[in-house]
Amino acid sequence: MATWGRGYGLETARQDAVAAALVTALLVPQALAYAFLAGLPPQVGLYASGVPLLVYALLGSSRVLAVGPMALTSLMTAAAVGTAVGVDGATATQAAVALAVLSGLMLMGMGWLRLGFLANFLSRPVMSGFVSASALLIALGQVAPLLGVSGGGHTLLGMLKGLWQHAHQA
Repeated sequence: MATWGRGYGLETARQDAVAAALVTALLVPQALAYAFLAGLPPQVGLYASGVPLLVYALLGSSRVLAVGPMALTSLMTAAAVGTAVGVDGATATQAAVALAVLSGLMLMGMGWLRLGFLANFLSRPVMSGFVSASALLIALGQVAPLLGVSGGGHTLLGMLKGLWQHAHQA
């Protein structure tokens, strides 16, 4: 904050206000969709979108970094939370909060140990395949609600099987 705070003027404040209005208009429906994708209540999506923006505005170092939930993160959260729900009476929200805290602690530890270079070992085809498969799962996961059927699952085969079994209800 010390670096950018000295040159912050009225024109920058006006530009930030316009950017904040645009981000809010886009972020609210996006946050609700990501919460739905993660299997969490809608208000959790709003918290997961707003709080990181405020914290990063105060503590972050980049002026252009996009911070907040993403479709891939929501999909992975749904898979992890689905296995934890019901264990010791945990709700989906409690499991998601625990997952977020543990992930944050791991990322802070990895940053402290300067392990960012490990990302260089992930090849472009592996990353492309991961993103493509995630997009396919996200799109297929929306078919059941679109058709109004109760079929579904957490894997590609589970989703296809559930859709096939409940296709007559469409």
